[in-house]
Amino acid sequence: MTIRSTGGRVAAYAWLVFAALNLVDLFVGITGDPDYSLTTVTIAFLLLLGCGIAYTVGLRPVIVGDEAGVTIRNPLRDVRAPWGAIRRIEGRNALTVAFAGPDGTELETRAWVLQTSPRAQAKAEARAEKEARKGKGQAQGFDLRGRTPTAYAAQQLNEMRERQRPKARSGAPDKAAKAEAEEEGPARGTVRWSVPAVASLAVPLVVIVALLIAGAVS
Repeated sequence: MTIRSTGGRVAAYAWLVFAALNLVDLFVGITGDPDYSLTTVTIAFLLLLGCGIAYTVGLRPVIVGDEAGVTIRNPLRDVRAPWGAIRRIEGRNALTVAFAGPDGTELETRAWVLQTSPRAQAKAEARAEKEARKGKGQAQGFDLRGRTPTAYAAQQLNEMRERQRPKARSGAPDKAAKAEAEEEGPARGTVRWSVPAVASLAVPLVVIVALLIAGAVS
């Protein structure tokens, strides 16, 4: 299960193409003579800073659920939580995952992908209640309440989490497998800064500041 923002990715790729064409025009000269002045170099790094924003905000964010756990990649940080470390998964205004951190304390992360406004959440619940009163929700065999994309993603991840729990042949939790897992040590999630993401923003920003200072001094 992989969830990305289609709109964010389209906008990011559009900016990357726009920036690439402008960089070529500045230094190769498609519409005029190439220019290597301080102002042109500053503009080039502003375009690169925009590319860093497009990468971190549009291309990086993702929610991935697999057999081992959940990965939430936000603009600057990566969160990995094994199923055994997850305490709860909720989906209202944003998909949130609470899990045991490296030191055992409970941490909570919000996914950048699938943000739902409170207004959209309220509309979804009102629409579901209206359908339920008509009897349609019961006829379909499931509760439609809160069925925004965020809530549906949380439901899918919770179903995956339930399937990954060790079970005996009867369908009950497998106590032997649980005890074996406890002997190996409790599952822990990790939170890490993304070096490429931070660098894609920090490097152009530092260069831009340096160029502005150089321009002011000269």
